[in-house]
Amino acid sequence: MAPVFPGRFAATTDQTYVVFIVGICINKPLAIHRWWPAFSPMLPMVRQLEAQPEKGLLGTRFFLSWPVIQLVQYWRSYEHLEAFARQPDDPHLPAWKRFNQVVGKTDVVGVFHETYLVEPGRYEAIYVNMPRYGLGKAIGSDEAIGKRMTARRRLGGQNEPAVESGD
Repeated sequence: MAPVFPGRFAATTDQTYVVFIVGICINKPLAIHRWWPAFSPMLPMVRQLEAQPEKGLLGTRFFLSWPVIQLVQYWRSYEHLEAFARQPDDPHLPAWKRFNQVVGKTDVVGVFHETYLVEPGRYEAIYVNMPRYGLGKAIGSDEAIGKRMTARRRLGGQNEPAVESGD
């Protein structure tokens, strides 16, 4: 298990980044021969991206909420994400072509993605007594004091904490 970092930490960066959510919805579980080609490339793609940080992936997390399997990914820029998706030598484009050949327009499995471009000062994230996780793990985090003490402050505003944090 990852070590727990006692205290309060806020994700911090002064760079624009991308949150990319991608997944599949298994509509017909017994048709595994049809939906497996949509699922099976996901983990190898992530492993390759983690081994090549210059491609721009900052972090990823898998989630299962049956029948949906999804990944939340953090990318350095939209340009990095798009380059990976369109590069014939990277695994995404061949997997997407295979998906369209095997699944086509059937309703066996659905796919989706959502892309969010996040500018500095337009996000906030807090982690209390947690291992490194999510956005804080992907972009880094600092102790949640001063301008990082409350959600409003992390978003550039001013206020006082509603509850003592126990620090």
